[in-house]
Amino acid sequence: MKILDGGLGRELARRGAPFRQPEWSALALIEAPETVKEVHLDFINAGSEVITTNNYAVVPFHIGQERFETDGVRLIKVAIEQAKNAVKESGKNVKIAGCLPPLFGSYRADLFQPEQAKNLAEPIINTLAPEVDFWLAETQSCLKEVETVHALLPQDGKDYWVSFTLQDEIKQEQARLRSGENMQQVADFIKQSNAKAVLFNCCQPEVILQAINEIKGLIPESVQIGAYANAFPPQDESATANDGLDEIRKDLDVPAYLGFAKQWQQAGASLVGGCCGIGPEHIAELSQFFKE
Repeated sequence: MKILDGGLGRELARRGAPFRQPEWSALALIEAPETVKEVHLDFINAGSEVITTNNYAVVPFHIGQERFETDGVRLIKVAIEQAKNAVKESGKNVKIAGCLPPLFGSYRADLFQPEQAKNLAEPIINTLAPEVDFWLAETQSCLKEVETVHALLPQDGKDYWVSFTLQDEIKQEQARLRSGENMQQVADFIKQSNAKAVLFNCCQPEVILQAINEIKGLIPESVQIGAYANAFPPQDESATANDGLDEIRKDLDVPAYLGFAKQWQQAGASLVGGCCGIGPEHIAELSQFFKE
């Protein structure tokens, strides 16, 4: 089992870094970049073998179109620098994933604008490309955006991972992306794109287990499966994951999260971490259990 990191944005807020709407986790890159490094380092010291660059919110949805155009590249470079500083300071062999965020807001497949996607994705891709170990498209709600951005990636030989967010209704016949697309459609893209890993994140741990069970028989055995759930209550179709600091599920403490991770592993996952509300203490527990 490979251990990923946890949720940066919520952890930045928890330790008092500047954090407000609409900038979300991008605000720390502007006002407190050293704190970003400290959070990365805490996850590494907890056992993370992969950390993800903190440029998730460096998109117009969060920082505005004008700031994205004038300052986006610089902020992404700050995110890269702080991730690299954390790895260097740790002295550990930790890989850095380049974050390919949802371009038009988390959870909202209906907001995807294909005619604007290239203009937003290319500055992100071009800035990350020389610096990261592999690509991670995360919290993806619809296949159209994933396909569009994947087609823009350089032919650089770097691994490509893609992580989808799922509808939070736990008792469904099928696990579905927030767009409504099913696991067969996801599997078709995974095979077409030669992705090295398919993951599920920023949704309920219960629906992630369902998705793993459904997709494991639809993809090549060489494709890794991963999971990093959030700690929020179920989010309905109008949510954007950025409306404010959501409450944390009281039943999803450290032992409970480990319990879900065990189920994910038994179902076929070999990559595990955490999303919003999952902190270094959760990652330490995962690392201790899976690396014993």
